[in-house]
Amino acid sequence: MDPLAKNIIGACWGAFCVVWVLAALFTKRTVYHESGARRLRYMIPIVFGWFLVFRGYRLPPPFNIHIIPQTDATLVAAAILCLCGLGFCFWARAVLGRNWSGTVTLKENHELIVRGPYRLVRHPIYTGLLAMLIATWIEHGHIAGMIGLVLAFASFWIKSNNEEEVMRKQFPDQYAAYAERVKRIIPFLL
Repeated sequence: MDPLAKNIIGACWGAFCVVWVLAALFTKRTVYHESGARRLRYMIPIVFGWFLVFRGYRLPPPFNIHIIPQTDATLVAAAILCLCGLGFCFWARAVLGRNWSGTVTLKENHELIVRGPYRLVRHPIYTGLLAMLIATWIEHGHIAGMIGLVLAFASFWIKSNNEEEVMRKQFPDQYAAYAERVKRIIPFLL
């Protein structure tokens, strides 16, 4: 099996974590943030989802059963998908700039961003993260990871609902028109 592809996927996650922590230092002041109870609605599924994708192979059968062959071709495809997802996350984060937050917030002088990857999907960071998670699941290839992907997607959907509620209140006409034109997470589909 291709160790380079596995190393690329690991490096993508490492780069993501480093950039996200450093970029978080340079955001605008928060003027609104959601409650902790509301945050738990999407944090619980994402924590379980990430565990299942990354560590589900340690669970007993049937969760640890491999359903994707571990070939060089699948690992290379996974590494390419992970790099693309990381690139999409970085692009979205750069365009979002100081308006970014890891939780549902409204920043001081918040702007509605509709350029760059936000022309393709309303939540491109989630799109990129899903691509990275799918790549990681392909790398491991077990049933638990597939369940983890469903949980991660559900988490992103719940969180994006919360974010859109805030955006609709802040930019009522603009956001409604934007949501009509641009899909939420999967370009042209969903």
